[in-house]
Amino acid sequence: MTRQNQEWRSRVQEIFQVCQEEIKRTTDIGKKMLTASKTNSCLHTSYEELGMLVYKEVAEGRLEWNHPRLKEIMATIQVCESELDTIEKEVNKIKFNNPGINDVSKDVPKND
Repeated sequence: MTRQNQEWRSRVQEIFQVCQEEIKRTTDIGKKMLTASKTNSCLHTSYEELGMLVYKEVAEGRLEWNHPRLKEIMATIQVCESELDTIEKEVNKIKFNNPGINDVSKDVPKND
């Protein structure tokens, strides 16, 4: 092998090694990001569950917490729940009770 070929070969091997190291680093980072995403999802779920538990306990009088922001949040939750209940009733009325829909086929002249 000529000296120039050896240099090229050495350089190509060096490039492959650098690429392998970068792929390994990227893979390790990807694994950590997936783990972080799962952990973040678990944290979010836990915060939601904690919030719902605190809301329920305060609403039922088992937990006393006189914080002004808590009262604002609870009032917002109550309004939202009421609005959702109203929307659900309206949707069910539309789905299962269609008095507003007219049968237009009776107005079509028949070809006898």
